Amino acid sequence: MTRLPDFRLETYFSRWEFTARHHLTASDVQTMTLGELLALGDDEDRAAFEQLSLGYTETFGDPALREVIAGTYERADAADVLCFAGAEEALYLAMNVLLGPGDHAVVVTPNYQAAETVPLALCDVTGVALDADRDWALDLDRVKAALRPSTRVVSVNFPNNPTGKVIGSADFAALAGLCDERGIHLFSDEVYRGLERDPARTLPQAADLSERALSLNVTSKSLGLPGLRIGWITCRDRALLGRLERAKHYTTICNAAPSEVLARIALKSRATILDRNRALIARNLPAFDAFFARFPDDFAWRAPDGGCVAYPRYLGPEGVEEFCTRLVEEAGVLLLPASIYRSDLTPTPTDRFRIGIGRRDPEEGLSAVARWLRTRR
Repeated sequence: MTRLPDFRLETYFSRWEFTARHHLTASDVQTMTLGELLALGDDEDRAAFEQLSLGYTETFGDPALREVIAGTYERADAADVLCFAGAEEALYLAMNVLLGPGDHAVVVTPNYQAAETVPLALCDVTGVALDADRDWALDLDRVKAALRPSTRVVSVNFPNNPTGKVIGSADFAALAGLCDERGIHLFSDEVYRGLERDPARTLPQAADLSERALSLNVTSKSLGLPGLRIGWITCRDRALLGRLERAKHYTTICNAAPSEVLARIALKSRATILDRNRALIARNLPAFDAFFARFPDDFAWRAPDGGCVAYPRYLGPEGVEEFCTRLVEEAGVLLLPASIYRSDLTPTPTDRFRIGIGRRDPEEGLSAVARWLRTRR
């Protein structure tokens, strides 16, 4: 395996995430306190947490947690679930198990950087770009044209990070069917599932559509609980899941026991938490709509279909990179410029920036941007 490049997003966040006054590019929904989460549990849940033995846990994950996770799928059992320390570990190990020299992968762009760079370190990769000029549409004919006899994985992410795009259910089912016809594993990053603005647009989970597909999810994004560091892959190919479990022996071995109990509480209360988070986004969106309407010469804005991030255009003459740099240095407002999402596989827009819409009270940060724009003029 070749050396992986620096993780651009995390390098940028290492500099600014906890020092900028206004974090306007968060990829998760507003979190909750430990006390608030425990209050969602029943007496048995709270007793399990308070009396928890802090020893090693099962590599596959706590059986009770896996049972709850399986309950969020239509066709999966607990034996089809493998837990990880967040989604990144799951993605990294899945690509290393599925891909090797001589293999080929197809990756949809733009995306979370690891979805591209990890496969590229292992094999030949072809990118298929969402079409920014057609509301980030995915062209299935282009995906089909990119496939080879050696293609082992097609990797997608919907709702998409950073664009917030959700494709149609028929297209997603067709993509799963295409992968099945060719004996390809569909790797589906579903970490923002549940935050669609229109619930009718919620996609089926890949693991429910195909026995070969892998559905990736995590407590971090839609549930707003990144501090738990609990992710999972659901896949009905149990031989493959067993290979993934053995790969995990070389990384975290097992998850943190307290986090597994807390994740179980969160997932049992999933409907309540998602209702809260969708309501928060719905309350926030008018503030973003109003802000961008005030500055039509500076921005082109469209609310996302799902998730809690959006990818508007910056129209200013200095370009989005200088805009984001000066904004955080001079006004303390953190956004992610397009260079964070550049791809080595496909051309990607250079005039975009990621903004987060899921944190509480975004008005203060938006006001700081407005003041800075007025002062600059």
